[in-house]
Amino acid sequence: MNGSSNAPQPGRQTTRVRRRAADGKNDAGLPAARRRLPPTAGALAAWLPRPARQLAIDAAVLVLLLGLGLAGFHHVFGGNGRYLTAGFGGIVVGLLLSLACARYRLGLLSTATAGLGAYLLFGSAFAAPTEATGGVLPSLESLRTVLTGFVFAWKDILTVAPPVGVSGGMLVVPFLGALASALLAGTLAWRVHRPYWPLLPVLAFFLLGIAFGTDVPALPVLRGVLLVAVSAAWLAWHRHLARGDASAGVTASPALADTAAHRAGLRRRFGMGAGMLAGAVVLTALAGPALTARGEREVLRDVVVPPVNLYDYPSPLMDFRGYVKDRPDETLFTVAGLPEGQRVRLAALDTFDGTVYNVNPESGGNFTPVGDAGSLGQVSGDDARLNIRIEDYSGVWLPAGGRINGMAFDGERAGELGGSLFYNDESKTALTTRYLQAGDGYSVETTFPGRWEDAQLAQYDFASVRLPEPARVPDIIAAKANEFVGEATVPIEQVRQLERNLHENGFFSNGKEDEARSLSGHHAGRMIQLLDAEQMIGDDEQYAVAMALMSRHLGIPARVVMGFYPDPQDGRSGSGPVEIKGEDVHAWVEVAFEHAGWVAFDPTPDEDNEPTPPQQEPKSTPKPQVLQPPPPPQEPAELPPDTAPEPQDAEQQDKSFWDQWGWLFAAVGLATLPLAVLLAPLLLIAWLKLRRRKRRASEGLPSQRVGGGWREVISLATDMGARAAPNATRREHASALAEEFPTTAAGTTLLARRADAAIFGAAEPTEVQVQQYWDHVDQSLADMKGSLGFWQRQRAKYTPRSLVADARRRLAQRRRSPAAARFRTVDSQTGRSEQGGSSTWQQD
Repeated sequence: MNGSSNAPQPGRQTTRVRRRAADGKNDAGLPAARRRLPPTAGALAAWLPRPARQLAIDAAVLVLLLGLGLAGFHHVFGGNGRYLTAGFGGIVVGLLLSLACARYRLGLLSTATAGLGAYLLFGSAFAAPTEATGGVLPSLESLRTVLTGFVFAWKDILTVAPPVGVSGGMLVVPFLGALASALLAGTLAWRVHRPYWPLLPVLAFFLLGIAFGTDVPALPVLRGVLLVAVSAAWLAWHRHLARGDASAGVTASPALADTAAHRAGLRRRFGMGAGMLAGAVVLTALAGPALTARGEREVLRDVVVPPVNLYDYPSPLMDFRGYVKDRPDETLFTVAGLPEGQRVRLAALDTFDGTVYNVNPESGGNFTPVGDAGSLGQVSGDDARLNIRIEDYSGVWLPAGGRINGMAFDGERAGELGGSLFYNDESKTALTTRYLQAGDGYSVETTFPGRWEDAQLAQYDFASVRLPEPARVPDIIAAKANEFVGEATVPIEQVRQLERNLHENGFFSNGKEDEARSLSGHHAGRMIQLLDAEQMIGDDEQYAVAMALMSRHLGIPARVVMGFYPDPQDGRSGSGPVEIKGEDVHAWVEVAFEHAGWVAFDPTPDEDNEPTPPQQEPKSTPKPQVLQPPPPPQEPAELPPDTAPEPQDAEQQDKSFWDQWGWLFAAVGLATLPLAVLLAPLLLIAWLKLRRRKRRASEGLPSQRVGGGWREVISLATDMGARAAPNATRREHASALAEEFPTTAAGTTLLARRADAAIFGAAEPTEVQVQQYWDHVDQSLADMKGSLGFWQRQRAKYTPRSLVADARRRLAQRRRSPAAARFRTVDSQTGRSEQGGSSTWQQD
């Protein structure tokens, strides 16, 4: 008796369980939704706003998704791992802060204030480690960097050539962006019951990495596929949890579920989810390369105007004759470490305005301030370290080697020169706005381009490079270009034909006293004088410009490069200092080939190929007699070159919109591709429902269209979660709908009666009656939708439940036995049928 008195009484236990179930509590006093937590998560879940397991999964997914956006800054920082430390530090701090704010139910203003405090507290360690004490503790300099970087870092990171370095507040952008995105995403994930909202800050941070990145994307396909796959799986998992919570909240003692049906439903949902996910991944992987196949992509840094106007500085090619004629024996600078046969580049010139060949800041990339002069990237080729000491050279253009990988200044003006350094990675040209002076010195880590044979270049086409169109080019350039190229079609052969005709048929002269007469300059008139004469006479300045202009006329991407290299016969090369004098200045042409890059060509004749006086006298003697009349008509003939570019300029202006903004549409399309893939099934469902409604309202007899209106009501109720017996009558359906939607009970009951009257009546309803019936249907549908919230209406709009129910009903009708079909007669005029003595209506 005593033992049985201590045993729990079944009736009392059942009552206690039901009472707690009604209160939404379990035996531990926690919400009923946490009933399935593992024992190890019980202590953590006692104070967290959500179950510990769900909380951990949400945090892990957000870290992964935000990390994919952070990877967009990889090339901006040149792969320096500190940007990962700053970014993931911001993600962790933001998620922990959002969790704490959700725990204590802080408002929007309090949460924003807490986020600002976290930025100031952890900014020194993550965003300004080089200015912080010990790389972690705040200092006056680090606090100043953090405070000013909050406003100015966004501009600085766009106006500094990548890699931007980790000093000067450059890490503020990934840290602050990650912190704000994580704080907002965590707050939405743990305080809003819709899993879709946290994806908005995730996508915003992903787009931030694209907009502030470089024109070389960091693993675009992999990141896009992972973003779509993880987001879809996360949303599906939240949807599954929401279904479980909804079913658990109906009753504390749920009925026994059909195990087989439950498993079949799970397999069906997992199968459909896996299929949609696989389709999204495949479409993203295929469409990503297609959208980026148009060539170089452009980002914000490509359209931000740099703070230096390059047209304030004259073209270095204008001083060409000044070096070779006035200062041939003066030492301009010394260079140590120059490999044999290599050249010191000064500037790459890519735009011609009819007067001068100059540097265009918008051709293939802007000149931007250098953030980390010690690391400007790495490319394949022959690496070398050049030590340059300036003597009699003065200018803004820095003599360097090939592709600059790093630069370090020394001397009294090291800080001044380093802070005014600008670099163009496309043209491999550097300049300083402080002008180089005697005594300045610097070292350059450079990569000289590889040397290519014609047999190798013969298999490559010209590269797709954006260059500004030359203006006011004389007509003789086109005529000579077509003449020199002849029948050559292979790209390398065309370039060699231009180079060979100028090199072998021309004569060399710098215009010195002991040389043949040769005017300086490379304007349009000088080009006419060079190519229209019986003998071509000039130097590097004229021949390089002539070949570049002829190449551009033929559609060949070419530019003029000015630089220095000593005469190979002098033996002035090697690891020791080499004096570069004025006579060592040269100009050549570079042509862009696919896979090979810019390849140098030398159209200038050899210096010993000088014209003889007998060759000049016949040319100068008949010119006043035979060619004197043509000059007057030549002057008006020069007017078409002045006016001819106008229609070309107009055509260029017509295309400039797409040239300037086409990249933006492509970038937006690529960025929204995952969203479009996810929305495609929803749009398909909405289209199928619209098509079904039109068929019900317009096809068949009037009585059938009335029946279609009633089916529209049943379909909406099915999409809203109501379940109706498949064999019930319309009035039975109306009674069931009245329980589900009490506010529309009268309307649905009236619709059911009118549908029965129209279908089983003696005569067909009129078109006016059909239209009136559909008006009442639309009113009833609007009332049913009005009883739900916004997101519930959207879910009903895009759910495929009614479509699946219609498909099942049609499939069941097809599977009916022939014997049952013999007992059914259908009146083709009324749409009625009789089967077994009971009247039914064939719906849809």
